[in-house]
Amino acid sequence: MPVAEKKTEASNNFTPYEPAAGEEYMNERQLEHFRQLLLDWKQELMEEVDRTVRHLQEDANNYADPADRATQEEGFSLELRTRDRERKLLKKINETIEQIDEDDYGFCETCGIEIGIRRLEARPTATLCVDCKTLAELKEKQLGG
Repeated sequence: MPVAEKKTEASNNFTPYEPAAGEEYMNERQLEHFRQLLLDWKQELMEEVDRTVRHLQEDANNYADPADRATQEEGFSLELRTRDRERKLLKKINETIEQIDEDDYGFCETCGIEIGIRRLEARPTATLCVDCKTLAELKEKQLGG
């Protein structure tokens, strides 16, 4: 199943956070909401790792036909690259959970303003507000093309 179509239990159970009127930004309820969101995401990724290991063990055939062998190896290579990207994401998730534990979550690391609940729900590991992220992307585009 393509990644875009893949639905997991954690993503099916997502409920957007609805702040109460006058509620303080990044209070205990909000921090717990994001901690749980990150823990669910981490669990999803760990389950994917387990599925990959099983898949590589179960489907490792030594095909006589070089084309079949190349196709299998390319599939394994793609899967391993995906897992490597997810490994890096797991590291970022763990760092973000540490930020929550240290009560240092939800504020832009460049300018210090609130990142915003909706942005954090879309990208819980975000460390920059929209404006600073946009500027960083523009600078990157100008420098790197």
